[in-house]
Amino acid sequence: MAQTVGDHLLQRLREWGVEQVFAYPGDGINGLVASFGKADNQPRFVQARHEEMAAFAAVGYAKFSGNVGVCMATSGPGAIHLLNGLYDAKLDHVPVVAIVGQTARSAMGGSYQQEVDLQALYKDVASEYLVEVNVAEQLPNALDRAIRTAQSSRCPTALIIPADLQEEPYEAPKHAFKQVPSSPPSTSWPAPVPAERDLEAAAEVLNAGEKVAILVGQGARGAAEEVRQVAEVTGAGVAKALLGKDVLSDELPYVTGSIGLLGTRPSYELMRDCDTLLIVGSNFPYSQFLPDFGQARAVQIDLDGRFIGMRYPTEVNLVGDSAATLRALLPRLTSKPDRSWRETVEKNVASWWDTVDKEADVDAQPVNPMAVVSELSKRIPENAIVTADSGSSTNWYARNLRIRGEIRGSLSGTLATMGPGVPYAIGAKFAHPDRPVIALVGDGAMQMNGLAELITIARYQSLWTDPTCVICVFHNNDLNQVTWELRAMGGAPKFEESQSLPDVDYAGFALSLGLTAVTVDKPDQLATAWDTALSAGKPAVLDVRCDPEVPPIPPHATFEQVKSAAQAVLKGDPDAFHLVAQGVKTKLQEFLPGKKN
Repeated sequence: MAQTVGDHLLQRLREWGVEQVFAYPGDGINGLVASFGKADNQPRFVQARHEEMAAFAAVGYAKFSGNVGVCMATSGPGAIHLLNGLYDAKLDHVPVVAIVGQTARSAMGGSYQQEVDLQALYKDVASEYLVEVNVAEQLPNALDRAIRTAQSSRCPTALIIPADLQEEPYEAPKHAFKQVPSSPPSTSWPAPVPAERDLEAAAEVLNAGEKVAILVGQGARGAAEEVRQVAEVTGAGVAKALLGKDVLSDELPYVTGSIGLLGTRPSYELMRDCDTLLIVGSNFPYSQFLPDFGQARAVQIDLDGRFIGMRYPTEVNLVGDSAATLRALLPRLTSKPDRSWRETVEKNVASWWDTVDKEADVDAQPVNPMAVVSELSKRIPENAIVTADSGSSTNWYARNLRIRGEIRGSLSGTLATMGPGVPYAIGAKFAHPDRPVIALVGDGAMQMNGLAELITIARYQSLWTDPTCVICVFHNNDLNQVTWELRAMGGAPKFEESQSLPDVDYAGFALSLGLTAVTVDKPDQLATAWDTALSAGKPAVLDVRCDPEVPPIPPHATFEQVKSAAQAVLKGDPDAFHLVAQGVKTKLQEFLPGKKN
């Protein structure tokens, strides 16, 4: 039987080492689906419940494996559904290849069913590489370029393959190297280092500083040891952008935790008081949380020169690999004998963690959401992978989860879209089937799409050597982050019609799928619930009834934000008395050392 275009596509994916394709079928990719059947499902067709979830799973796989994630969908509606996940990949700089079907070539332009101008639709999200394959000979180079571009530019790329072409016999390119349509699927990546003079200039800035702060993002993940060494030599404190939360252990006494609106007080204090700033592998966009203009001299290191010098007036910009550049910089740095700045940073960090513990112990109705993550931190395996969704639960992931050991974590950092927490977890399980995965998800995101993806987890759990996959639902029947944003940013009370959610039995749904399920409606049940879920030997859902009125407003909230929240209450916010009481009780923990509740 002649090899079809679809057959050759799967063959080349196998040669690239692609082990699974996150997808949903449809007649626009029938030829490709048939090829999966002929290829004994190699690579594996991982069927999501929705194409957007397939794209999110591919993003999660790419984030946690370091390899290209591949997703696939039919023409028209399927291709449209992929977009949100692909934009998530674009904004977080994640390598993903989308393969989408299209109307048969002879029907194009005829207003055929499900015909959409996919090149126009994908032009922005796959701007680095987008091609419609219209002849068989075009395929190998197109696929190879899509994968290599995704890898090298850390971005989504896309192939559009018309339905009729997928079933046609494959023909190699008709040129001198037709038997070798592209170079072998392997790449050796450089670790560029800036010029000597630029390294010297950077060292001069860092050596002159008395109060050095370091900000790390996801681009510093491969340079954790080098960042630690620089911090030791310079006496710096280290803050982490949210996508870089897992770069350094929170057990290091000078690591101040997350920065920004969801960040910690010591990170705010670090930036407020420093006189020198080193940014490594981060494009953290919120300049209001960086040092004031003119306050600090600054150096930035990034592999991508397009994203350097954008957020703060950096004096020296070093385009290079983070680890290699820091290794070259280290011999030029001089140790600072005065450790008073470091001692201040460490004191602030210790005080912060004490505050976090006390705030998590504050009584709530029924469960304090901070306690959910604080209890997890006490028992989380050191090789766990944590995914977080977008919502108020993101605050507790950012502030309360203590990274240690080899723990990895991520979320939709830049797009901040709702819904990726559970499909990210699925992608993480396929990336590391031997590691426990935990998703921290609000009930809004669960109702949006997380419930459906529990079906996917139930279906594929037998493929994972360690099937531990815990989906923790912050069940408060409120679109809580937006509710608090309305209060703090707009001074508006909660609008029940937009913010309140219908009550759902998440644990009951999990049980119906054969998963372990635990309902928590009292704080003293949390520890046992986590132990049960983490030791169940199969996927589990924690359904935790949380108090929606525990304020996620940061400890460094501005006066205007606090005033707006207070005004919102006075305008008639539902359950206003309880809201004020929870806010006061929580905030008091910062000022009453050793006292709880």
